Amino acid sequence: MAEPATSALMPIDQAQAMLLAEARARVASETVPLAQAGGRVLLHDVTSACDVPPWHNSAMDGYAVDSQSLRSGAPMPISQRIPAGAAPGALAPGTAARIFTGAPLPEGADAVVMQENCQRQGDHVTVNKAVVAGENVRGRGADVAMGSALLDAGHRLRPQDIGLLAATGRATVEVGKRPRVALITTGDELVAPGQMLQPGQIYNSNFYTLAALLRALGIEPIDGGRVPDSLPETEEALRRLAQQADCIITSGGVSAGEEDHVRAALQRCGKLTLWKLALKPGKPFAFGRIDHTLLFGLPGNPVSAFVTFLLLVRPALLAMMGASGDSLPGRWERAGFTLPRSGERQAYLRVCLQSADEEPLLQLLPDQSSGVLSSVAYADGLAVIPAFTSVAVGDRLRFLAFGDIV
Repeated sequence: MAEPATSALMPIDQAQAMLLAEARARVASETVPLAQAGGRVLLHDVTSACDVPPWHNSAMDGYAVDSQSLRSGAPMPISQRIPAGAAPGALAPGTAARIFTGAPLPEGADAVVMQENCQRQGDHVTVNKAVVAGENVRGRGADVAMGSALLDAGHRLRPQDIGLLAATGRATVEVGKRPRVALITTGDELVAPGQMLQPGQIYNSNFYTLAALLRALGIEPIDGGRVPDSLPETEEALRRLAQQADCIITSGGVSAGEEDHVRAALQRCGKLTLWKLALKPGKPFAFGRIDHTLLFGLPGNPVSAFVTFLLLVRPALLAMMGASGDSLPGRWERAGFTLPRSGERQAYLRVCLQSADEEPLLQLLPDQSSGVLSSVAYADGLAVIPAFTSVAVGDRLRFLAFGDIV
């Protein structure tokens, strides 16, 4: 049984609401060609300006006929040939028209007989079955009717949505602008992959993880580089990047150690509005602004940086692009593990969804340390454990599947 926390740490849902409110106040619009609109967010409801299909058309290769006057077994003259893209004349009474899939139905015809059910001899055709009106005909507007609602404001455009808009003749869409995002990592110990490690050094994985997450949103990050563990250099980097970007994302330097300077630098050149969350991993998350530029200060541990980006930064960036609704889609799955009663922080545990005899079960990865990046790579997602909650096998847990988010 869960109970409310009494700590000064801010609950994750409160932090999410704060960040979304800040982000939604910063939405700006632009009109882009449809071909460039994938992954963008609609700012207005979209309705169809035409019927799809724009006219009755054939669903099969065969023969267009008037079902009311058709006599099964009697040869009929073939009066015209109608391929896709043609503009047919009216069907002459007592005749059939050779027609192909997608071609417009001629006036006077109300059905199409599959060619497999016909016998052709020269310029005549015999229909060998009973035919009913509407058979093998796709009616005008059967897919989309003119004026009907297509997509709602706040919807992020998927490939199939682009196709739907193209089918209705739309060439451009009004979407939210992508924010300009600067990305910096802090730490004297960091070096770029490809270099030889010297004593005390590690590879800078956070930059590559976060840059890839940004690109998955269609945002090409501004590379702010690596900032050493120095308060003046950290402050200079933040001031400089605030002139170039709508948002700055940092990783590392937000804890309370002597070599953690992001929070102090932000307080010197801007405003710190959030620090320390009731979240595990990711407690030392910072948020604030420098003039009109938002700053998201992520922890330096790679799992913490990844998790806080998914939970807090990604939804905020999508909101800045105009997205509405829940950008953290989750579902409920049963636990295949036990845990003792948790503490005051809501936990996001790396899990795999493994098949069992009756239904899949969430299984914990063995090492839940915030420094074990491999656990993120091998996990299927995150199991959400509320504060002050124990877990027994079979309990239903909220599951954030990476495949639904990243």
